[in-house]
Amino acid sequence: AWYVPCLASLETLQELCRKENLTCKSIGITNRSLKSYEVEYLCDYKVEEGKAYYLVKWKGWPESSNTWEPRKHLNCPLLIQNFLRDRNEYLSRGREGKAMKVRNHVKTLKPAVADYIVKKAKQRIALQRWKEELNRKKNHKAMILVENTVDLEGPPLDFYYINEYKPAPGINVLNGITTGCECADCPAEKCCPKEAGFILAYNKRKKLKIQPGLPIYECNSYCRCGPDCPNRIVQKGTPYSLCIFRTNNGRGWGVKTLQKIKTNSFVMEYVGEVITSEEAERRGQFYDNQGNTYLFDLDYDSDEFTVDAARYGNVSHFVNHSCDPNLQVFNVFIDNLDLRLPRIALFSTRTIKAGEELTFDYQMKGSIDLTSDAAEGLSPSKKRIRTVCKCGAVCCRGYLN
Repeated sequence: AWYVPCLASLETLQELCRKENLTCKSIGITNRSLKSYEVEYLCDYKVEEGKAYYLVKWKGWPESSNTWEPRKHLNCPLLIQNFLRDRNEYLSRGREGKAMKVRNHVKTLKPAVADYIVKKAKQRIALQRWKEELNRKKNHKAMILVENTVDLEGPPLDFYYINEYKPAPGINVLNGITTGCECADCPAEKCCPKEAGFILAYNKRKKLKIQPGLPIYECNSYCRCGPDCPNRIVQKGTPYSLCIFRTNNGRGWGVKTLQKIKTNSFVMEYVGEVITSEEAERRGQFYDNQGNTYLFDLDYDSDEFTVDAARYGNVSHFVNHSCDPNLQVFNVFIDNLDLRLPRIALFSTRTIKAGEELTFDYQMKGSIDLTSDAAEGLSPSKKRIRTVCKCGAVCCRGYLN
């Protein structure tokens, strides 16, 4: 019997088909393409009799089919550029951290250099596929980019992108809304925030105007107003193009903005699995041993539920902590008025330049003084093991918890 691994990638299936001389239209292997060749990446380099050769990994073919090809046969300038950059990057590191002069007339590469080049090529492909997957799954117009110029780490293996809360069995995150406002032009006297006993959270420029600790009530799916209503901000999703990048100081992945963000602007929503506090306590003991901080208590009104973004989440999963953050957390109510289950939105506390890393305080303190009971209810789940903080802020407290 002929079989393939469960959840095999498209490339693996193509390789197996070519190895067994099988056709499969659904994955692009036809009689015509069964013997087609396209350069996937370059593995090695050598010079023989004055001619330069590259070891080629062919797309959709197993590595056992790699062949040495002369430079003049290769019409892939970008792949050659990547190969040379990766080679120079490895060689420039030198021994014991000392930079070495890169020679341009190397006749052969050492195995360690070739191995690094292959790993970088595979990483580049994996990150590109991850970026495409993230952008397929997101429900907002802004782009998500991925970047790693620091190490060989690839996409997280056990992370699944979601756009909204993923409730555990028995938890209903969409209830409590049966009617909406009748405003022809929000906000009006009977608009959603005023009906809930609060003021409209946004000004005419759609920027936040309320203090930390106060809730945001947006117009919902039952409201008469349309999508251009000034009280529909968080529900539209992230308006800025963001980049998930590898940090160079041991903090793992981080997130930076690719666009300038003005003060008091909505940036992103914090989503994940919604679980009970009892389940969060059980998972927390495991996460603590790993130094993770993905549990976020929904304790605006009570302490029944927690958001766990460890496996399921969006870009906010990768946002790092800072004791001097540029993002602030607010509780939001839209299609659910259950005070136990607010949505969590992150707003800018100041102007954030393009290319700057986005951070929030895992204790929700730091540069903003939260003194009200409601504000104190914004803190993430308490940790049992102290985690060293690497934020680098002047006011760093030394620990995440």
